[in-house]
Parts: sequence; C-alpha cells; structure tokens
Amino acid sequence: MTDSEQLLEKKRRAAQHPDRPGRRCNAPAGSWTPTIDHARCEAKHDCVDVCPHDVFEVRRIDDKDYAALGLVARLRVSAHRRQTAYTPRADQCQACGLCVVSCPEGAITLVPPAATD
Repeated sequence: MTDSEQLLEKKRRAAQHPDRPGRRCNAPAGSWTPTIDHARCEAKHDCVDVCPHDVFEVRRIDDKDYAALGLVARLRVSAHRRQTAYTPRADQCQACGLCVVSCPEGAITLVPPAATD
C-alpha cells in the first residue's frame, strides 16, 4: 500500500468512527476549540493527516508547556523528541471530530462554544 493510500485509509477510518464528536464539519469556523493534552500527545501526526482544515501542526513543545508537565509526562514528551501537536489555526476548525477519533493517545478534545465563553 502506498503512502497516499495509507493516508486515505486513515481518513476513511476516522470518518466512519462511531464515537466521532463535533458537528461533522458543519460548525462555523472557529466556534469549537480543539485542545491538546501535551502530557498525552506523542506527536504521531494523525491529527495533521486527517484534518481537512489544516488546523494542526506538530513541532517542538514550548518551554512553558513543557515546564507545566509533571515528571512522568516530561519523560514521555522527551522520549518523543519533545514534539507535540499544536493548533495554530484553531480559528479554522469546523468541528468535524476527525482529529479526536484518529489520535491514538486520545490527546485531543473538542470544546463546544458554550464551554469556551
């Protein structure tokens, strides 16, 4: 299976997942907020791969976020080259929920509009 075929299959699995939260990409952009639990994220890029709105990126964890982690979480993050996911384009999120169900660590949640007010 080629890389593009594997990527397409990953997107299909996420789209068909029965526990997919959110609004199936029907929410106004930026009304829902994707959040990352840096203590759980292992920077596997699944969120980057499946997001149709280019909300995510994987990069080195910010020093402030790293310092806020507990000892075990810092060890885990260090084992993954201090890489983690961030949402620099969260204002583009339309709450499709693909990121939530594709994350193998369960490190992503979608926060609905009422909870962010």
